[in-house]
Amino acid sequence: MTTPAPRHPYLDHPGPIPFAHRGGAADGLENTVAQFRRAVRLGYRYIETDVHATADGRLVAFHDATLDRVTDGAGRIADLPWAEIRHARVAGREPVPLFEELLETFPEARWNIDVKAEPALRPLLELVERANAWDRVCVGSFSEARVVRAQRLAGPRLATSFGTRGVLGLRLRSWGLPAAVRRSAVAAQVPESRSGVPVADRRFVRAAHARGLQVHVWTVNAPERMHRLLDLGVDGIMTDHIGTLREVMEERGVWA
Repeated sequence: MTTPAPRHPYLDHPGPIPFAHRGGAADGLENTVAQFRRAVRLGYRYIETDVHATADGRLVAFHDATLDRVTDGAGRIADLPWAEIRHARVAGREPVPLFEELLETFPEARWNIDVKAEPALRPLLELVERANAWDRVCVGSFSEARVVRAQRLAGPRLATSFGTRGVLGLRLRSWGLPAAVRRSAVAAQVPESRSGVPVADRRFVRAAHARGLQVHVWTVNAPERMHRLLDLGVDGIMTDHIGTLREVMEERGVWA
C-alpha cells in the first residue's frame, strides 16, 4: 500500500513516522524536557505530548488532569496556578514544562498534541500563532467536537487528526458501511484495537489511504507488533520504547 502524499507540511517525512510517545514514557520521565531531549538526540523528529491549561491560563505539557500520579505534587492542574505547578517534579526529579518552552527548546521538533481539556484549546492556538509554528503541530483529541473547533478557529493551516467519532466513521467505511468522514483531518491516529475489535488492520489502512489520510498507531512497544503494523503499511507508530522502535525501523531500512 502506498502512503498518500502529505496534505499538510507537518507530514513531510520520508517514510513511516516514528513518534516518541510523551517523549518516551518507558523511562518514567514522561513529558519532561529531559525525556524530550533524549528522544531528539536519538534521532526523533516527531514527539507526542499532551496539554492542559493551568488556573491562570498557562499551557503545560502533561498527560493527567492531576499532578498526583507522576509527580511529587498533588491537585488538579486546572485548579492550580503555574507558580505552584512549576515546583512539582516528575518522578521527584524533573519539572513540568510549559509548552511554549518546548517550542523554543526544540526548534526542529514536530509536536503531536493531545488537547486534554477544552480550556487548553485557545491558549494552544494562540501560542502556535505567536510562534508561527503551524507546520510543526498536529492537534488531536478523543473529542471530535474539540478538534473540529480547533480546525474552525485556525483553518487549513492547522493539521488535525480524527477524534473518536471520526475514527469510528472511517472504521465503518472500511467495512463498506455508510458513515460520515470529516475531510479536513490529515491523519487517523488509532490504537491497534478497541474493546477487542481490531482498528488498525489492512482494510482500515486502505480506507484511510483512499481518502488521502495517514494512519498513525498508538501506543506500540513490542517489536513484533511494530513489524506487523509496518507490514500493513501504517504511516506512523507512537511508542514509549523509543530505542526499540528505532532498532526495528533501522532493521527494515526505513529509519530516516
